[in-house]
Amino acid sequence: MYRWEITRAALEQRVFAIVRSDSYERVTATADTLLGAGITSLEISLTSPHALEAVATLRRETDDGMVIGAGTVLDGASARAAVDAGARFLVSPSLDEEVIRTGHRYGLPVFPGVATPTEAVRAMELGADALKLFPASAHEPGWLRDVRAALPQAAFLPTGGVTVENAPEWIAAGAVACGMGSALSTGDRETVAKRVTELLQRLEDAAPAPSRRERP
Repeated sequence: MYRWEITRAALEQRVFAIVRSDSYERVTATADTLLGAGITSLEISLTSPHALEAVATLRRETDDGMVIGAGTVLDGASARAAVDAGARFLVSPSLDEEVIRTGHRYGLPVFPGVATPTEAVRAMELGADALKLFPASAHEPGWLRDVRAALPQAAFLPTGGVTVENAPEWIAAGAVACGMGSALSTGDRETVAKRVTELLQRLEDAAPAPSRRERP
């Protein structure tokens, strides 16, 4: 797949899950629960033990409809390791040119972290495929609406403090998708499945997705 195709697949549901835990077993179990609940895109944070092994396992055991990426990618070495593990996209809390360059060298989209309009413009100049607004808890959806009035070409992904309740507000303000961690994954399988179903419907209601015929 081309980078733009991976980007579209990763963000199609307007939410991607962030999996971070204290063991390989909990990471893979959480990912399995989320995928079983209907989430099709998730990132495994490299702060988790054996995170790259988890990425490799999920890529091996899921079909191509599941978009598995690596998160908290801070430098070029980590980016290359994530590529080798089979990650299909890279996410970072910061803006690092080498992470973007490495991901693009191997055909992966990269979503670096930004917190200001200046950082957003710089990230776009470096070729970022979308912009992780981090932490979203430091801003309000109205901030995003104001920034996008000046930068309508900026594809923001609010992450950090996003909940089922406020995610639709971010989408309505112009975000292309939201990143969600424990707010999405806490609970047993039934609880998570119910939460995911509710969230996907609320995001669709906030800003209906274009039909496939309308997409480029």
